[in-house]
Amino acid sequence: MGSHRSSFTRTAALALSTALVFAGPFEAVAQVAKPIAPPAATGPLPVPPQPSPSIAPPGRAAQGPDSVADLAAGLLDAVVNISTSQNVKTDDDAPMPKVPQGSPFQDFFDEFFKGQNGQGAPGRKVESLGSGFVIDPTGYIVTNNHVIEGADDIEVNFANGSKLKAKLIGTDTKTDLAVLKVEPKKPLTAVPLGDSRTMRIGDWVMAIGNPFGLGGTVTVGIISARGRNINAGPYDNFIQTDAAINRGNSGGPLFNMKGEVIGINTAIISPSGGSIGIGFSVPTELASNVITQLKDFGKTRRGWLGVRIQPVTDDIAESLGMDTPRGALVAGIIEGGPISKGEIKSGDVITKFDGRDVAEMRDLPRVVAESPVGKAVDVIVIRDGKEMTVQVTLGRLEDADVASAEASTDEAPGSSDDAPATKGEGEGEGGAGSQEGTDQAEPPAADLPKSDEVLGMKLALLEAPNRRSFGIGDDVEGVVITEVAQSSAAAERRITAGDVIVEIGQEAMKTPEDVTARIEELKADGRRNALLMISNKTGELRFVTVRIE
Repeated sequence: MGSHRSSFTRTAALALSTALVFAGPFEAVAQVAKPIAPPAATGPLPVPPQPSPSIAPPGRAAQGPDSVADLAAGLLDAVVNISTSQNVKTDDDAPMPKVPQGSPFQDFFDEFFKGQNGQGAPGRKVESLGSGFVIDPTGYIVTNNHVIEGADDIEVNFANGSKLKAKLIGTDTKTDLAVLKVEPKKPLTAVPLGDSRTMRIGDWVMAIGNPFGLGGTVTVGIISARGRNINAGPYDNFIQTDAAINRGNSGGPLFNMKGEVIGINTAIISPSGGSIGIGFSVPTELASNVITQLKDFGKTRRGWLGVRIQPVTDDIAESLGMDTPRGALVAGIIEGGPISKGEIKSGDVITKFDGRDVAEMRDLPRVVAESPVGKAVDVIVIRDGKEMTVQVTLGRLEDADVASAEASTDEAPGSSDDAPATKGEGEGEGGAGSQEGTDQAEPPAADLPKSDEVLGMKLALLEAPNRRSFGIGDDVEGVVITEVAQSSAAAERRITAGDVIVEIGQEAMKTPEDVTARIEELKADGRRNALLMISNKTGELRFVTVRIE
């Protein structure tokens, strides 16, 4: 990666094997920094001007906290260093040197190249360091999943110098959290989880961790931003802070000034791997429920709505008559999911879920995942230009056929308005789907019924000849597109021959005349774009907006 490009860096650190040496430049700096004696005074010393007292605005402190020493002293014992080791097999196929039989070095070469048991080259041990904190005096400890991932051995080092082996209770890769358990001889010092929702930008925070193996390190800063999405997972909602966070701080706590944990330090953005004042913490509003589930069950139990969604862009909002883009557009319903009675339909825009606003698409996966499985919740949707409330009962994501798929196949980021949703890493059958058949050659015009044309698209009834020609499934309904003019508004949105128009502006289309009439209706309403629900030949849906010419 180039020196001018920043990158998000997980803050676990490799164990340091060399000592820090202070010499040379540090001594030179010290010499330069020595004070220079003033010339001998020849008369009475002048009285220095007295600074005028600064007056802080009402309700505001002139400075930050005078000291966090008392706060830190009460928290240091609850923050731990976590060291892990992992045995990695080597694939060294280099030929073994030949040693004369009876040579005094024969045993040495046999042990080194064949291993002590003569089973080939020995593996190497990789060690890493991270941080964590005690949440229960009986020995439960929270850290990041990436700190302990793949570890064969986990050891927890406490502030008093004691060490205990840890057992992995559970992990959650989606939020990068893990819960460990040690067996202490006496109760441990624990810290409480606070409510990150009460924190504001500018509030003071304190981080304690194990940067570069330097355990018990305290840094102070403020909350720089909230709700950051760094594309680390489907539920990104990070707290950004300028409290120094470095490699080895991963899994450590971010405290408020009451001594409550309001975040778990996870990542930094840095071109060099060191702190530049931009660190990210998982907020407790997201982590608390995950930690409780991992502690109680060893795994998560997330709510599942069973829909595929995509963002509500400016064009989509305008085409639906919405004042501002908001909410999540339902692009499809997952078969066999919790929505079995049509409570939510494709084309609905979800704007509120269980009393919580859905300002943008990525808000929905998070609020759904945080909701209890089996709970009946009220969902506010915009349908046919009207706001209405429906009630749905949530399923469990991990029990679904797409459990291995993240919310990206469920309520997570889908496609843009001008491109089909594509399957992401780890996605299963519930994925938003790819645009199949877009490169399929168009059949000869003589084989197709007569077509009407609108917005650069030639349209026809979805009759048997068209189904056969384009390979369209029997369960797909709508108006088939037989041809798309180059440089047309439809071509700009990657609409191709063989696609089927299912709906326009949330109204079902059955004939080419329906399409023409609906477009004219939207023009008369002053709409600049038309929202089309498009199906490919297999029935996978996507929404696109097309300029009305």
